[in-house]
Amino acid sequence: MDGDPAVEPELDSFSLTFPLPYRVAFIVVLAVWGWGFNLHYLYLLGIDVPSLIRYPGRPSTHHPPHHRSVYRLATVLSSIFGFSLLVFWLFTRRNPDLVLAWDWLPLTYLFVLLAFFAIPLPRTTGLPRAGRARLRSMLRRIALGGIAEAKDGKFGDILLADVLTSYAKVLGDLYVALCMFFRTGGSATARPDRGCGGTVMVPVILAIPSLIRLRQCVIEYGRVRRGPIRESTGWGGQHLANALKYSTAFPVVLFSSLQRNWAPESTAIYRLWVLACTINSFYSFYWDVAKDWDLTLFDGVRARNNPEHAFGLRRTLRLGPPGLYYGVIALDLVLRCTWSLKLSPHLDRIADFESSIFIVELLEVMRRWIWIFFRVETEWIRNNSQPIGLGINDILLNDYQGKYEDED
Repeated sequence: MDGDPAVEPELDSFSLTFPLPYRVAFIVVLAVWGWGFNLHYLYLLGIDVPSLIRYPGRPSTHHPPHHRSVYRLATVLSSIFGFSLLVFWLFTRRNPDLVLAWDWLPLTYLFVLLAFFAIPLPRTTGLPRAGRARLRSMLRRIALGGIAEAKDGKFGDILLADVLTSYAKVLGDLYVALCMFFRTGGSATARPDRGCGGTVMVPVILAIPSLIRLRQCVIEYGRVRRGPIRESTGWGGQHLANALKYSTAFPVVLFSSLQRNWAPESTAIYRLWVLACTINSFYSFYWDVAKDWDLTLFDGVRARNNPEHAFGLRRTLRLGPPGLYYGVIALDLVLRCTWSLKLSPHLDRIADFESSIFIVELLEVMRRWIWIFFRVETEWIRNNSQPIGLGINDILLNDYQGKYEDED
């Protein structure tokens, strides 16, 4: 159990073996592997992800596909991670005092991980360059809620910003680890203190990814209103509805923070928190199924029972048989509800089991990884319908002219 009294209150048993900084790093490296698997499987299905996100394509079939470059980067990051963790285990041997003293080692790996993405490395390293440069430019743009035009890769910005919403808890844990490290007498490998730095910082960090997506939706709405009205885009109401979806995350964080820090015994706040979680979970689930994946499960009876496709799905299914889609819909509902709970900072005080928090973070990363397959499939179908027209993200594949930059 995490709550081993022999090592409390400084450390829980799980953190003796797998401290918070390593957990953060592990989930980040896992995201790199996940993106490689996304690219690989969709490539095998003939879905050109780089064209959808306006990333330069390969000039010929003799050049390796993009997923191999991602795998290469993931392998390097995983190797360094494994070496660092083994050294940490070798020198600490689950001794609480040594675990606290060696907190600099996992933080060193976190800085190395950051350097791999933030610093342009020479070509002699054999690691992809253009992909990491593209990621840096996208992060700079979306950090302030910006979003590219369709011709410049808007769909890629949307995917990345949505991924950040799934990493909200991980970003909060990263802040907690750094805060504990720089706090006088603190240690990054101690029992996580999610109140570090005051009562406001962690809730604010949890809310930032949703705020980014909300602003992107408002920007898209403004673009639609300024442009000519088209049947494919309408008057922009869908972007406002999407913005409303992201705004439902804020009450979850707010009421949870109030419970943790100001009114832990308040029944009224608890009920408001439960209501906020319910609205956020089911609104997000509806949007995944009906809007992001274009499935007909929540459409009218005629569309839902259309004999041209399986019940509640759509005509074109590229990823697998209907049973796969039904299974993913059910899984998405369960994990959406779980993740809404874990957006709540006060729950770590109730259970205080670090391993359970880590597992829920892993499950959310898995949910987002699966979501990407179906979201990209949907975008591909929208852009390859006959006759070709503007999809919800206004990306036309026949406008794309890729240019090969380097090995990735």
